[in-house]
Amino acid sequence: MGELTGRSAGRRGRPAPEPPDVGAAAQDAEPDPESVARAIVLRRLTGAPQSRAQLADALARRDVPDDVSTRVLDRFTEVGLVDDQEYARILVRSRHAERGLSRRALGVELRRKGIDDETAAVALADVDDADEEKAARELVRRRLRSTAALATEVRIRRTYGALGRKGYPAGLVARLVREELAAEGADADLGDAGDLDA
Repeated sequence: MGELTGRSAGRRGRPAPEPPDVGAAAQDAEPDPESVARAIVLRRLTGAPQSRAQLADALARRDVPDDVSTRVLDRFTEVGLVDDQEYARILVRSRHAERGLSRRALGVELRRKGIDDETAAVALADVDDADEEKAARELVRRRLRSTAALATEVRIRRTYGALGRKGYPAGLVARLVREELAAEGADADLGDAGDLDA
C-alpha cells in the first residue's frame, strides 16, 4: 500500500514527542500570580478608571491571593495608576453633569464602588447647593415639558418620582415644581404629590 507519512504514522501508534528540555517550550507555561494580577489590573484600567476596591474584587474573583493583590495594588497606587480620590472626583463630576444625580445619590454610588466616606466627602464637596439646585431645576423643567399634555397631578407625581430616584429631597423638589408650574401659569397646588409614586 505505500509508505505511511510521518504524520499518519504518528497518529497510528507512535507516541507524541516529549517537550524539549531547553528553549521557550521548556519553560513553565503557568504564569506567576503577580503577573496575572498586573495583567488583570491593566486590562481593567484600560477600559475605564476604577477604584482600588473594584480592582481588589476583580482580583479576588480570579483567585489571586490576597497578599499578591495587595502588593500589586500598592504598586499601582504608588505610581498613580490607582487613585481613589481622583476616581471619586471624576465619578462625581460626570454623574452629576450627565445624569443629574444629587449629592445623596452620588454618595451611595461612591460607597457601592468601595470609596471610603472621607474620600467621598472631598469629592462631593465639588457639588455645592447651587450646583445641586441648578441640576434639579433642569430636571424638573425637562420632566414638566415632557408631560405637558397630561393632567397637572400626573405631571407633579411623575416629576417627584423622577427626581426622587436621583436622590433629591422632597422639599427642594416641591419648591422647584411649584416655581416652574407657576412660571408656565399652571395650577401649582402640590397637595400630597410628594407622597405619590411616579
